[in-house]
Amino acid sequence: MRKDNVVIIGMPASGKTTVGLALAKRLNCAFIDTDAVIKEKTASTLQKLISENGRDGFLDIECGVISAIEPSRRTVISTGGSAVYRKAALDHLKIVGRVVYLRAGEDELSQRLHHPKERGVVIGENMSFHDLYSERAPLYEKYADVIIDEEGKHYRQIVDELVRLFK
Repeated sequence: MRKDNVVIIGMPASGKTTVGLALAKRLNCAFIDTDAVIKEKTASTLQKLISENGRDGFLDIECGVISAIEPSRRTVISTGGSAVYRKAALDHLKIVGRVVYLRAGEDELSQRLHHPKERGVVIGENMSFHDLYSERAPLYEKYADVIIDEEGKHYRQIVDELVRLFK
């Protein structure tokens, strides 16, 4: 199993997929978006899976998909924001590669993410975005090997920073 992979975690709308795709291109390696893999394997949308299976059921599906990822060549892996809710998933990703947390401010993310449930965000029924951010931020920090602060940076600057770290 390769350990030179880069795993990107962070809140919804933090740019995990955008940064991940650009980083994979710059490093000339493969790219996996775990949300896309979930959609492909289940032939469903994230919103529908959450609706039909509930929060815990969706998290179990997500954990199963993530735990099955075994890159055969160097890969950048972008996770869904809810991946941190299942320790088994993050333990597997930490074995597979180095975990990078793209940390963006709550206000910035709130502006980017207008309708969380329509985007397939795992959020409790009566939870505000503030509640979600407060719940997840400590988990991202706990699992991160590297934390990249996004404040005031264009995604290309973030990719440049990551290229310097992982070249």
